[in-house]
Amino acid sequence: MTDQPHPPEVDIPVKPTSASRTTLSHIMTGNDTNLLGTVHGGVIMKLVDDAAGAVAGRHSGGPAVTASMDEMVFLEPVRVGDLVHVRAQVNWTGRSSMEVGVRVMAERWNESTPAQQVGSAYLVFAAVDEDGKPRRVPQVAPETERDKRRYQEAQIRRTHRLARRRAIKELREQRTAEGIDD
Repeated sequence: MTDQPHPPEVDIPVKPTSASRTTLSHIMTGNDTNLLGTVHGGVIMKLVDDAAGAVAGRHSGGPAVTASMDEMVFLEPVRVGDLVHVRAQVNWTGRSSMEVGVRVMAERWNESTPAQQVGSAYLVFAAVDEDGKPRRVPQVAPETERDKRRYQEAQIRRTHRLARRRAIKELREQRTAEGIDD
């Protein structure tokens, strides 16, 4: 059996951070509340995933699926009547994956006070083809100093994610080798 030559890699153009940056806005209603009368964290998480998914799809030029959500932080409660703005951008790209940073802002719908940050998250998306297999994504080109800082921080988070996965896998293999079945 002979090895089939691999098809040549298609040159994928680099995309600037601003090419896929987006904001999703939503007014919070009574349907969004939890038992405490504030907006349910899961509602905010869905908005975060929706905005991040739109950014990942825009950047990659096609379907992208959520691979993980890191560091979802809730800083302040969101209330009924708040206008929530979910701002997302690609911070870093790998071969087929992208880290999307999301900032959640909220303002009263009927006041002219500035929006305040109420949450943030980092999500990793994988670009997929029509068969659900990974596909290459354009590299992101940070444009501003803030974009460059976010890119560098994303690399640190990626290193930590990979190290954590590796350490957990090694621990599980060790426990299995020791006959510990849990």
